[in-house]
Amino acid sequence: MAWILAVVLFVEAFGVAALNWFLGIVADRQNMSLAGIDPDAMSVSSKVGGVVFGLYFLLCAVVALLVAVRDRAPAGLGRILLISVAVVHGLLGAFAWAMLEDNKAAFVFMVVVLGLVVLLLMTYDRLEGPSDAAPASDGPRGSDGPKDPEQPDQDPAPIVPPPAPSPS
Repeated sequence: MAWILAVVLFVEAFGVAALNWFLGIVADRQNMSLAGIDPDAMSVSSKVGGVVFGLYFLLCAVVALLVAVRDRAPAGLGRILLISVAVVHGLLGAFAWAMLEDNKAAFVFMVVVLGLVVLLLMTYDRLEGPSDAAPASDGPRGSDGPKDPEQPDQDPAPIVPPPAPSPS
């Protein structure tokens, strides 16, 4: 599953960067302006935004690829990146649902990628147990636990609840 997520994020990184680059070229060639913003600024910012988001998705894809290769859960910055890409896909899915009334394919794609990221985070957390945990002992007086010098080496009496109050 981590392999599938890595491939999807690699493709998405390329797609987002290419789409924003194309939109920057279109804005530049048509000399478009929005609310008096310089057309060159719109073109350059679209291209820069595409490269930045493409690199972000590419970095998240590398994290998913490392999870797949190492076969263990991401930690630290990698985990934060995967959580953030899940949030981004949730927001993009909500935006796609609200803005694209006729075509729900973008919404379905975003939800599928969100599901893959969440599944990756949840699955690898369940596979790993506490590796540094000490083996279970029989309590403080177990065979490998410390001995209490004030208590003899016999089992304590069972705890008995107090008697019920009598009706007066």
